Amino acid sequence: MVAERSREKGYALGEDARVEYDAVVIGAGFAGLHMLSELRGSGFTCHAFEAGGGVGGTWYWNRYPGARCDIESLDYCYLHDRDLHREWRWSERFAGQPEILRYAEHVARRRGLLPLITFDTRVTAAEFDGSGWLVRTEHGAEVRCRFLITAAGCMSAVHTPGIPGLDDFRGPRPHTGRWPREPVDLAGKRVGVIGTGSSGIQVIPEIAKSAAEVVVFQRTPNFSVPSGNRPLTDAELDRAADTYDDRVESARTTRFGHPVTGTGRAILDTDPDTALAELEARWAAGGTHIVATFTDTGRDLDANARLADFFRAKIRQAVADPGTAERLAPTGYPIGTKRLCVDTGYFDTFNADHVRLVDLRAEPIERVTADGVRTTAAEYPLDVLVLATGYDTFTGALTRIDITGRDGAELAARWAGGPRSYLGLAVAGFPNLFTITGPGSTMVLSNVLRAIEHHVTWIRDLLVHLRETDATAEAETAAQDDWVEQVAAAAAKTLYGHTDSYYLGANVEGKARVFMPYAGGLDTYRRICDSVAEDGYRGFRLTPARVTA
Repeated sequence: MVAERSREKGYALGEDARVEYDAVVIGAGFAGLHMLSELRGSGFTCHAFEAGGGVGGTWYWNRYPGARCDIESLDYCYLHDRDLHREWRWSERFAGQPEILRYAEHVARRRGLLPLITFDTRVTAAEFDGSGWLVRTEHGAEVRCRFLITAAGCMSAVHTPGIPGLDDFRGPRPHTGRWPREPVDLAGKRVGVIGTGSSGIQVIPEIAKSAAEVVVFQRTPNFSVPSGNRPLTDAELDRAADTYDDRVESARTTRFGHPVTGTGRAILDTDPDTALAELEARWAAGGTHIVATFTDTGRDLDANARLADFFRAKIRQAVADPGTAERLAPTGYPIGTKRLCVDTGYFDTFNADHVRLVDLRAEPIERVTADGVRTTAAEYPLDVLVLATGYDTFTGALTRIDITGRDGAELAARWAGGPRSYLGLAVAGFPNLFTITGPGSTMVLSNVLRAIEHHVTWIRDLLVHLRETDATAEAETAAQDDWVEQVAAAAAKTLYGHTDSYYLGANVEGKARVFMPYAGGLDTYRRICDSVAEDGYRGFRLTPARVTA
């Protein structure tokens, strides 16, 4: 069945399939698709393995009701191809999962990439043997390659917490990160949702539209801003196409990879009425740009508190019951140090009589039973239990693969105390292994599509150089150590350290607490990476291809 589906959509490994390539790519989301396209365009033989049954990565798996991007559609798309940018017409300001998946499928077909991909196939191990990589899949296939490139995604390894009795639950138990392809019947059901991060905040209002009862189990309340989603007009789409060159330049020179309009002033230096008017205007417009309104809210606790107070006041205005409003209002951590959520009617949902909020700080879960959830205070009978419990972010997709580098080095063991990489692109001890949006890059602190495009181009250029010089590239330990220090130093200038978040791995029990993204901005990061390349790939040990000692 696997081979049959792969023949339909992609390439069935085996039969007449090539078993040795210049490059193997793990993953066929936006990073994997672009990497394949650039590899083939540069004359490399290449192939990708994808665990899902189709392209799209995150947008293949996250099919839950209400799944929607929190970056505007006109920015959450490829910008390196003028014709592609002009021909695809987004329907909404913030695209939903089905439309984003159609876009990924369009890109794969348009570029003829499907024959380069084996679907329904998870890579389980990869071993460097001195001259190249031996890649193994869950179906027993073995493929050799000179270069191994991971495009597994920052948020693809779903995390299910070890709640006692979870396997005892008799009803459907979907995880938002692995939502079934067939619709889950929620109509008239008693539905529990564990988790109120981004996916929980998106799925809960949709569940409430049809469920008879919704019980939301909240451990940590999150800040969220209305999306202000709406259809895009033809004029807006035409203007985006006409200003393509400006958009490309902005992507290269801005902190987030797309323009964010702030006031250029500090909130602590702004008259309170003026500051309130600026925030109100951005709240009405919708989207995450509101956190960049003032220059000091991301680095000064007093300034941050003013922004947080504005958000908490909005929650109290939206939620009729004062007690529920207070439980939904985040306290104890600065706004922006957890991912700012973008919602469509999330807080209003709690005004419905059939929606109930359970504060797990006041009544922790004791166990899941066959028919519901039992806390220290009550039993909650349920027909469906939705897990919106997030991911083993940034590292999980890689450490769950048995990746072995030079001299038997195991990546999971090397990263047990926190990930260490050079530029988020390479790891000392793992020659010719390259990680698109790996830990140590800007990852989700910037527009990830812009980060992907930069990484893919940078890696492609390095591979061309290695081919021309018949060389192997490995990050030097000293350069890696220096970059780890730079990542930590950039984070220290922010307020991120005041919060336990998935940026530090705090959502996964037992995971080392290390701030993983580079917080210095995509513009600064690009300049650093480009200077490394211009300086002959400073920080990499380049040796003849067959010499690894």
